[in-house]
Amino acid sequence: MDFLPQDWQQGRFVGRIDRGEGPTPVIIENGNVYDVSATAPTVSALLKTRFSTAGGKNLGRLQDLKFGQGDTRLLAPIDLQCVKAAGVTFAVSTIERVIEERAHGDNTKAHEIRSLLNQRVGKDISSVKPGSDEAKHLKEALMADGLWSQYLEVAIGPDAEIFTKAPVLSSVTWGDEVGIRSDSHWNNPEPEIVLVCAPSGQVVGAMLGNDVNLRCFEGRSALLLGKAKDNNASCSVGPFIRLFDDSFTMDDVRRAEVRLEVTDDTGYRMEGVSNMAQISRDPLDIVAQAISEHHYPDGFVLFLGTLFAPTQDRDKPGLGFTHKIGDKVRISSPKLGVLENKVTTSKQARAWNFGINDLMQNLAGRGLLKSA
Repeated sequence: MDFLPQDWQQGRFVGRIDRGEGPTPVIIENGNVYDVSATAPTVSALLKTRFSTAGGKNLGRLQDLKFGQGDTRLLAPIDLQCVKAAGVTFAVSTIERVIEERAHGDNTKAHEIRSLLNQRVGKDISSVKPGSDEAKHLKEALMADGLWSQYLEVAIGPDAEIFTKAPVLSSVTWGDEVGIRSDSHWNNPEPEIVLVCAPSGQVVGAMLGNDVNLRCFEGRSALLLGKAKDNNASCSVGPFIRLFDDSFTMDDVRRAEVRLEVTDDTGYRMEGVSNMAQISRDPLDIVAQAISEHHYPDGFVLFLGTLFAPTQDRDKPGLGFTHKIGDKVRISSPKLGVLENKVTTSKQARAWNFGINDLMQNLAGRGLLKSA
């Protein structure tokens, strides 16, 4: 159970498990796991309620459920929610997106461009409040120098970059493989905090996420963002949603540190940390931009972006980091636990073939839709 938060016995959590019958929403409270499918057959339905365990079936202590062994499988803790993501929310990641753009997806050019941009805009951009008069003046100066970029626009302009990361029900979680396209040559993990929002737009909790990213695709053209971000097994979240309460609040999100470790069988190791205190927009501001003029009747989750941009050379000097098949990715934060996955290609990862129709048929067959 090394994927649990340090204070897991004080927190309240929502998750999904499968004990052989199908996806089952659970609430974890005081270390006990409650099957609440009789009153809330989906996590989306559960997050519309007051998260009560009343009427739930006590499955026992969390530490006694052996995930990945026997019939109990841990699933991504979301189901019908839209999976949204914010990009370019940290100064360092902004510079890296501009590098991808100027290198046209060629990682051999990244080192030279990175040095130039850090000299010209690195310090300025980290202290600028998006949408401010100062940001407007910086934009004008960079345009005059020929250094303006669409990524700088969403980094310091009034409008955040919000995109759809993955289809409903396609996310993977702790212990699953994550996939990169088999034709990608420059890619990386993106360790992030993911906010969980009820249909009303209220943020009810948070979890960890890996926004698996293909730098070579988006670098060639921002119009390839869909191919860079949305692939089989490219969205990992979990292991559980931690609900907001006295032990965990939005302020814990604002000051959280998200650590990343990438290792392989040869002894290679890369480490990094993303400090949420350095985010350029407040998390609730990003939520408001994601809601905008939309409606989310089943709720949504929102990746907040990452400070971490891997530049450490892995093989040849100047080529930076890219994943290799078999990499183990470990994302952790003390109050949210550990999200660990092994890297494969999207072709080789477990096929996503359990969609909304399959879920509804499964729930109907178990007699759970009547209670909903």
